[in-house]
Amino acid sequence: MMRTRPLKVALLGCGVVGSEVARIMTTHADDLTQRIGAPVELAGVAVRRPSKVREGIDPALITTDATALLKRGDIDIAIEVIGGIEPARTLITTAFEQGISVVSANKALLAQDGAALHAAAEQAGLDLYYEAAVAGAIPLIRPLRESLAGDKINRVMGIVNGTTNFILDKMDSTGAGYQEALDEATALGYAEADPTADVEGYDAAAKAAILTGIAFHTRVRLDDVYREGMTEVSAADFASAKRMGCTIKLLAILERAADGESVTARVHPAMIPLSHPLASVREAYNAVFVEAEAAGRLMFYGPGAGGAPTASAVLGDLVAVARNKLAEATGPGESAYTQLPVSPMGDVVTRYHISLDVADKPGVLAQVATTFAEHGVSIDTVRQQGRPDGVGKEASLVVVTHRAADAALSGTVEALRKLDTVRGVASIMRVEGE
Repeated sequence: MMRTRPLKVALLGCGVVGSEVARIMTTHADDLTQRIGAPVELAGVAVRRPSKVREGIDPALITTDATALLKRGDIDIAIEVIGGIEPARTLITTAFEQGISVVSANKALLAQDGAALHAAAEQAGLDLYYEAAVAGAIPLIRPLRESLAGDKINRVMGIVNGTTNFILDKMDSTGAGYQEALDEATALGYAEADPTADVEGYDAAAKAAILTGIAFHTRVRLDDVYREGMTEVSAADFASAKRMGCTIKLLAILERAADGESVTARVHPAMIPLSHPLASVREAYNAVFVEAEAAGRLMFYGPGAGGAPTASAVLGDLVAVARNKLAEATGPGESAYTQLPVSPMGDVVTRYHISLDVADKPGVLAQVATTFAEHGVSIDTVRQQGRPDGVGKEASLVVVTHRAADAALSGTVEALRKLDTVRGVASIMRVEGE
């Protein structure tokens, strides 16, 4: 039966995503009512700048006092799209104290304090949903924690930041340098004025922390995720990747150890074969590749950012939470029963592409090969190309290894830097997805 009393929603934040949420709630009100079984009513919108014109939103709904909005006594669901740590954390906690379930898109907060927020929601008997926190419109969190709940996930690898994928795609397809591609991304609105969170991997690392916890049923914080940015990726790296039949992506890679006793979580640029499904993800799109024991290999693909795509994920959560409210039930909360430790990056085993500037003279290759062998890193292929440097002679030496532990590779590189014949380590790139 249809309930006539509306479920009242407090919208915390009304930027790009929040304004789209409000618009969809208004324009699709009848459909949402039918899907939920009761009307949902936007009861208030908390903002920082009340004087800003917000088309389609009744000015009477606008307030700068988010706490007072939550404490009105008639709010059923809060949608938090403020972002950042504070005041979002305090407001979500306040919502739980007031008996209000929460839908959030806040990846940074969930990566840092997800365990505490889940505990607060569970204690209050309320929902905390956050599909929009990872990969925008792509349905990912709900499939991981519901559709695949009966399976065992072993690996998740994905492109979870649209800005960096746009930049790397332009470098690959046009031969542009990093700065040129970044400037284009900024001009098109894909990159912020300060792109640090994207290009240094902080955004992807927060998403990786959330996904690791869900995939492997363990608690993972942002500090547990190994992170490297992609600002040092060069046109020369892409040229080397093409010679190997690869391209370069900034990847979030989450793995369960072979013995099942630990997990790893990392974000860094990597070469992947052109035959891998992630290699064809272009522009600002996201894609996540999941490997599970029973289901096999699955890929989730779509727009990973933007107002409308992210709002789509928020509204999906709103419908789910509203249905739970009507049923006087809650959806799945945190699952952290495995309590698996997060292994350090040094334990990760993969292949590597190392580019060295070396003296162009006999015996150099033997020295380099001996250094790799002394550290237990086996060489797969070597390519050497001489070039005049204006004074003496130098050569570019590219080494691709077999699989080795990251700690062993780090020791190898440190030793290489000490060789008189090695003028510099031009780049180090992991090779994934083979």
